[in-house]
Amino acid sequence: MDFTEFLSVVNGVLWHDWVLYVVLAVGALLLVWTKFGPVVALTHGVQVVRGKYDRKDDPGAISHFQALSAALSATIGLGNIGGVALAIALGGPGAVFWMWVVGLAGMAIKMTEVTETMLYRNTDDPDNPHGGPMFVVSRGLAQVRPSLAPIGRGIGYVFCGTLMISTMTGGNMFQSWNVANVTRLNFGVPDLLTGLVLASVTGVVIIGGIKRIGAVAGRLVPFMCLVYLAAALYVLALNFDQIPGLIGLIFASAFTPAEAQGAFIGGTFGYAFLVGMRRALFSNEAGQGSAPIAHAAAKSNEPVREGVVAGMEPFLDTIVVCTLTALVILSSGAWNRGADGSFAAPPQVAAAGPGQWTIESDALATEATGAWQAGQDVFILLDTGVESTETGSSLARLAGVVQETDGAFTVAWNIYAADTAPGIHDPGVFRQYTGASLTSHAFDRVHPGLGRWLVTLAAWLFAISTMISWSYYGEQGIVFMFGERWVRTYKLIYCLAAVVVTSGFITTDVQLDGLTAIGTGVMLFANIPIILIFSGKAMRAYHDYVRRLRAGEMTPGH
Repeated sequence: MDFTEFLSVVNGVLWHDWVLYVVLAVGALLLVWTKFGPVVALTHGVQVVRGKYDRKDDPGAISHFQALSAALSATIGLGNIGGVALAIALGGPGAVFWMWVVGLAGMAIKMTEVTETMLYRNTDDPDNPHGGPMFVVSRGLAQVRPSLAPIGRGIGYVFCGTLMISTMTGGNMFQSWNVANVTRLNFGVPDLLTGLVLASVTGVVIIGGIKRIGAVAGRLVPFMCLVYLAAALYVLALNFDQIPGLIGLIFASAFTPAEAQGAFIGGTFGYAFLVGMRRALFSNEAGQGSAPIAHAAAKSNEPVREGVVAGMEPFLDTIVVCTLTALVILSSGAWNRGADGSFAAPPQVAAAGPGQWTIESDALATEATGAWQAGQDVFILLDTGVESTETGSSLARLAGVVQETDGAFTVAWNIYAADTAPGIHDPGVFRQYTGASLTSHAFDRVHPGLGRWLVTLAAWLFAISTMISWSYYGEQGIVFMFGERWVRTYKLIYCLAAVVVTSGFITTDVQLDGLTAIGTGVMLFANIPIILIFSGKAMRAYHDYVRRLRAGEMTPGH
């Protein structure tokens, strides 16, 4: 079993259909229970973030705005640039609709899990509080009955174990790999060098702890969001006439199969649902239990107040930023683009061993858009003759790498395993744009050079902000399990992971999607039960807070 097959088997369990139904059901339950709480988040939450209710003597290390920025720096990142691209490339336009659904449900989930964390956070040191699902379950069960304390502690350890998996995969490796990929494609920088720089920058910031992370995030997040959103709105303004049709395509593809066209090999309704939900959950982190760790450091004496602030995150992350990225990719035609070039002679399928097939091809023709480069990832479309339950078509991509010999460019093709020989669906060769590099290509198709510079800059800023926030999440898991003495070792390992992932063991969007999905999936398994167990107390606190707010009992500074 190779690495890709292993990821597929594990994710087949973690992301079975019923898991997604459970997450949606929890979100729907909390939407009803809060009487559509997202409205409160988008009205009252804005006032809280602006500092209307701040008090200097409240326990905590950072302001509401800094807590929101730290949490957003972990969510608004390459999940919005690379994750959306992955969702569309794999599931088609319909995946965007399911991202919206998760965004709405995620607002209610975030409000609840952060409220729970604020109710049970550890403020023994008011200037350095600790919180998160591990503290919720350990302190919460101990309060219910002291004899349950060991069980609560054990469940807390399980959550921290899943937290570390997600920290290293989605919070670190996904970011590093995407930045390395887009930087290499746009500027020819070796992946490993990018990994070393990311590791160094991240290490400098995280040494300063949550106060430095909050300060950096508070400055970095607004800047990077404004730059990226301004560029996205510029592209959409140029393609304004397409937007109504694209919105219709998103809704139509959410419930019907998306047909194969160009580089897109098709997507069934079920796969669009699966990929859209998976990428949205990865992007906004609703239900994972990660954001509550950042919000636990906020200065507040009202648990629900910080929960309301957290409810804004999925809206900003998924409904706003992810949607703009999706519309840029769809309007540019990057997702279903045609072949980038051809061969001097038609390619042929050849046997490479028992049940193994590859492509025999001549040199690449020189009329391709843009120059070929050695080391460039490409693919060709095969017709397998067997319809896939994921794509709804019989098409498959066979990857290869461009090589240069005496000034001529050829392709070293991978192996395709099947009992019978596949056919060649399209004799053209497609450049492989994975994750953030597809978004970069989309911007470039509209305004040449824009994606090259903008997406590369945004990828670096988003990745750094996400990595520093996730480093703190993992750090709190280490503190809960082993104490402060292991934090330095953890930070070193965390930084080294950025270097390891850029050394070349991940090469395709399928592997990248599978790796990050494991991290998200295991955290959902651990955290959703914790949310449900303590949701009653959180809802009582929420409704009491809203009652007092509407009765005018809360004044600025209180």
